[in-house]
Amino acid sequence: MTDTLQPAHGMARPTAPPTPDAAIEARSLGRSFGDLTAVDGVDLTIGAGEIYGLLGPNGAGKSTTVRMLCTLLAPTSGSARVAGHDVVTEASDVRLRIGAALQEAALDPKQSGTELLRLQGRLYGLTSTEVDERVGQLTEMIDLGDAMGRPIATYSGGMKRRLDLAAALVHNPDVLFLDEPTTGLDPVSRARVWDEVRLLNEQLGMTILLTTQYLEEADALAHRVGIIDGGALVAEGTPAELKRSVGDDLVIARLDDRLDTADAERLLADLDVTVVDAVGDELVLSTAVGAETIGPVAVALAAAGITLRDLTLRTPTLDDVFLEMTGNRLDAGHLDGEHERTGHEPEGAGR
Repeated sequence: MTDTLQPAHGMARPTAPPTPDAAIEARSLGRSFGDLTAVDGVDLTIGAGEIYGLLGPNGAGKSTTVRMLCTLLAPTSGSARVAGHDVVTEASDVRLRIGAALQEAALDPKQSGTELLRLQGRLYGLTSTEVDERVGQLTEMIDLGDAMGRPIATYSGGMKRRLDLAAALVHNPDVLFLDEPTTGLDPVSRARVWDEVRLLNEQLGMTILLTTQYLEEADALAHRVGIIDGGALVAEGTPAELKRSVGDDLVIARLDDRLDTADAERLLADLDVTVVDAVGDELVLSTAVGAETIGPVAVALAAAGITLRDLTLRTPTLDDVFLEMTGNRLDAGHLDGEHERTGHEPEGAGR
């Protein structure tokens, strides 16, 4: 393994002065695989001590972005700095300062949890005393009890994810990358991982970049969220800011009849509403005055001979933001276990 990566295809890498106090910074970061553009000019600035959630479906470019920031994949355009170091020309310096728990945990099933953490510590150059101290701290944090002495092959999926997180923390990194950290976990295991992420950030001030398909995960953990779609960052802000950008209230109408967007806009043209979505028998409207609008919406639909099954009023969610920005809903339920649209990367694409 070489200390530095070279930009793929020999393309020039534009540089820019680093932003003060930025733990992660990317400028026009891009990655292509032949004719396929997986990441398309992403600009990203993440402050020290921040939890940043990169939200999007599989195939959006989340994992490819993380792999470039972790020095596992060379960018074909743009530049990035992590923990103050360039990911291409100072890759070895970046690796010493980051931890990464990626989608597929690199765990030896024949090792015990304790053996894995000890090996990881020695690989990072920790002394025997430092390794003993860190293994004790991490064992307490991930709360695997007697299982730490058993072969990893006997672990459940949730136990493996928590052990992989601990392995990424052995050397006390400045920046932690979590790529889909809770995909496939049961609700109890997912909540435990959330608690551990909060603990790392609140008590250690660790900068954390996590990618996720789960809207509630980004909402619950991230200080700021970036929505990525088609390899490009299409929206960014705090969860509250992004929700407010959609509108103050949403009116959800479920109908006995199908109604497309054009028909809905025509029928409700006199009301202070925006048609966000009209798919099948569901109509989603955005309005600044939900309580005053829900009645006139019902009257207008009834006057048009459209039968309502129910009509509800709610505040926006990150799913509504994603729909507004991309034209699609983010449904992670059927995506678990799929690979990004980049598929298997060409041989030699990694480090």
